[in-house]
Amino acid sequence: MDLIPAPSSAVRRPGEDFPLDDATTLTAPPALAGAAHWLRAALSAATGLPFAPGAPGAGVELVHDAALAAEAYRISVRPGRAVITAGGPAGALWGAQTLRRLLGPDAFRRAPLRRTGWVLPGADIEDAPRFGWRGALLDVARHFLPKADVLRFVDLLAVHKLNVLHLHLTDDQGWRVEIKRYPELTARGAWRERSMVGYRSAGRRDDRPHGGFYTQDDLREIVAYAAERGVTVVPEIDLPGHTQAAVAAYPELGNTDVVDTSALGVWTDWGVSHNVLNASEATLRFFEGVLEEVLELFPSEFVHLGGDECPKEQWKDSAAARTRIRELGLANEDELQSWIIRHFDRWLAERGRRLIGWDEILEGGLAPGAAVSSWRGFGGGIAAARAGHDVVMCPEQHVYLDHRQADGPDEPIPVGFVRTLEDVYRFEPVPGELDEAAARRVIGTQANLWSEFTDTARDVDYRAFPRLAAFAEVAWSALPAEPAERDYPAFARRLAAHLEVLDALGVEYRPADGPHPWQRRPGVVGRPIEGPPPVR
Repeated sequence: MDLIPAPSSAVRRPGEDFPLDDATTLTAPPALAGAAHWLRAALSAATGLPFAPGAPGAGVELVHDAALAAEAYRISVRPGRAVITAGGPAGALWGAQTLRRLLGPDAFRRAPLRRTGWVLPGADIEDAPRFGWRGALLDVARHFLPKADVLRFVDLLAVHKLNVLHLHLTDDQGWRVEIKRYPELTARGAWRERSMVGYRSAGRRDDRPHGGFYTQDDLREIVAYAAERGVTVVPEIDLPGHTQAAVAAYPELGNTDVVDTSALGVWTDWGVSHNVLNASEATLRFFEGVLEEVLELFPSEFVHLGGDECPKEQWKDSAAARTRIRELGLANEDELQSWIIRHFDRWLAERGRRLIGWDEILEGGLAPGAAVSSWRGFGGGIAAARAGHDVVMCPEQHVYLDHRQADGPDEPIPVGFVRTLEDVYRFEPVPGELDEAAARRVIGTQANLWSEFTDTARDVDYRAFPRLAAFAEVAWSALPAEPAERDYPAFARRLAAHLEVLDALGVEYRPADGPHPWQRRPGVVGRPIEGPPPVR
């Protein structure tokens, strides 16, 4: 049945198909009403059939079974009846996505191409995810992505049963979330005068102002839209580094005894700015105020605070920073960064939330509830898991989707390692050197899409797909017992049919034989890394 991600079990029942027509009903108990609402809207739009509510025992029916895990589901299709049995609302939504896929690629269109000939194939399917965190990072700080495109990306995550949207909202190059008590964060921090085009070695700029931000109502809409599709939005507010946009908006946040922060603008380069936060009590209170509003917008258990790539040069030169280090009884600037992270770790925990950050936050120790995004290879995740912290594996060498997909002159703005579709499919999130207890700390995996070289939704499509479909199977589907690794040729055969789904959804993915002419960026310099990526 060419399902991606592959289910735990799928058996075709020839001769037991279920044709759909205007009389086909769709019913669900109150516990699964949200999934039924979504499924009715999606199928009605694509087929033109009403799927009116009806009596149980016929038509399309959602059934709740508390004995199943929350995200698990079963599907049974027989003549006159299709049943999705789910352990909870999330499982019902994933079952609904699979049922839609059984109708073929035209079921993913927003208006009907036909109103007859819709048939669910007779089948029995059982399914449940391998990991609870199946994520994708979307960097809207470097290049802003309009709200409509974010909503579309949420739909694409849900199609692939990915359930976490990590929204990277702030960085040196832009601040994208409205904070009402600090309006200059968006009035000043949400736009920059120009942008680099390609990598810095070319010295090329577009001299076009770039910006945008999401209002609080925009973000409430995104969060609610995602929740209706089984996706949790995890916000990232970077600190104490990657904060030049905030310092440009409120100069007192910076190291004013070292730099004239009043002269700073939002950074127009790519990379890591040396303009970082100071460590004063006033700055801590400022970001507590930011986070108070963030918590009102995002109900997610986790809040990502970055914690990575914080240059220490300004702190080393700052008399105020040196005094602060002595007052706190710290040894050096590295410990000051850890102290700031631990402060917000406690602050979030007191409010019933959990901090997650990039693996640099391990330096200096973490509270027991904090989790780690392991991006600098597997090492940070291995150390965190062994120390009893939850881990999301997202190593740059394997699942950074801004990295180039092939060698050669046609690949647009080639950066990073070559990560082919097959490379992504063969990624294994749980390192073999972890014992059973530590392996259970790997709560999931995530593909990251940074946007320095991705400035439109078309570019997002090109870099994300079809590799994100391969990643989705890594995150969802259980490892096979035999053979010892995933069957890429079988996946490639299923992908041929899945590309028709992406076509129906309007996704401008990378063709297997290379980019279309309009997907190329001739003359724009990238930063390819030569040689194969390290295994660990």
